[in-house]
Amino acid sequence: MGFRILFSLLLVTNFHFSNAMFLQDSTEIRKIMQIAEETKQQFAPDKRTILFELNIDSVSSEKSPWLETSSQEAAKAFSERLKTTGIAAEVEVRILPDSNSGIPKKAVVNLSVANMRVRPGNQAEMASQALLGTPLDVLKQEGGYYIVRTPDHYIAYMDEDGLTLMGKTAFQTWKKAEKIVFTADYGHVYLQVDKSAGRVSDLVLGDVLRKDGEVAGFYQVRFPDGRKGYVKKEEAIPYEQWLAGVLPEADRIIKTAKDMMGLPYLWGGTSVKGVDCSGLTKIAYFMNGLIIPRDASQQVREGEPVDIFDSAGKLDTLKAVKNLKPGDLLFFASGQNRPLDAHVTHVALYMGDGEFIHSAGNVRINSFLPNATNYGVLKTRTLIAARRYLEVKLTPGIAAVCD
Repeated sequence: MGFRILFSLLLVTNFHFSNAMFLQDSTEIRKIMQIAEETKQQFAPDKRTILFELNIDSVSSEKSPWLETSSQEAAKAFSERLKTTGIAAEVEVRILPDSNSGIPKKAVVNLSVANMRVRPGNQAEMASQALLGTPLDVLKQEGGYYIVRTPDHYIAYMDEDGLTLMGKTAFQTWKKAEKIVFTADYGHVYLQVDKSAGRVSDLVLGDVLRKDGEVAGFYQVRFPDGRKGYVKKEEAIPYEQWLAGVLPEADRIIKTAKDMMGLPYLWGGTSVKGVDCSGLTKIAYFMNGLIIPRDASQQVREGEPVDIFDSAGKLDTLKAVKNLKPGDLLFFASGQNRPLDAHVTHVALYMGDGEFIHSAGNVRINSFLPNATNYGVLKTRTLIAARRYLEVKLTPGIAAVCD
């Protein structure tokens, strides 16, 4: 996903203060806010991956300010800066997840595709999605929603029906259990060993379920919440077998993306029910062994740069065709003739010979060569960067899929 306005209440540094406190201690309040902002910029610059919130109560002038963050490093830096600046006000620092909250720190996605939102509420903008079987860090509860963190470090709100909370023992049991991964585009878990039987749930490519056994051409499976059912064996394979066979090779990654040709664009989508641009690249890489960042503006910061520009900073199509390799990612900014440091709003997967596959309206193939019949997309976007994820050293933002 490209540019988005995220977490206006929670995942940015917010400042809520009472009129009484502001009038009495405005200088100190401003200092605290400044320290929080400086700390955020240094240690928590990406609000999608690190929670950092300063709260100054808007009702009671007697309540001390407090900071909530998911980063121990940011919490330590904030506290130390308060001391060195000589702030007299007491500011409580809370590091999430809070071990005293009584809420389990782990959970597993319980739906075929669980929506993740920027705020608690079904009307809130969808930020991303997580597939069935995805392990989650649980940071905090707000009503019927939880603030969760996915394996790619993405933080957002998930409805309580989308996950199953697990204590340490239950989570370890889930991790160690035999599992299957669903490899067909779309399917179902059946109530009985019969595809005409009633359904427990739908399934999509990449879903993971616990394996309880095999019977008459079906896997007997269990959901994180304990529901049981049966999955056709031809639509899934044992997780360990899948894990041993996945290879982050260009041909395989491109095939996975091409298998999703025609899928509709869905803001925040990361499954065969609908994908946005970075959702497409993310699932294409995931199904072939690599976990990559969620959004286009995050993906452009990983891997190694590929030179595709002339000395004036303009796209050199001859150089691009020569230097790019299938599997590379191409990054775009909105509008024409944008500078190379423009904000990334779109990503595509390079296929070779100037062609790339991406989600724009639907999943389709275009070319950056002006004489190509499928050149059209570059009338509204400018190619500003290319990055290579394959055949390079893994970074903190590119990790191998594991159990």
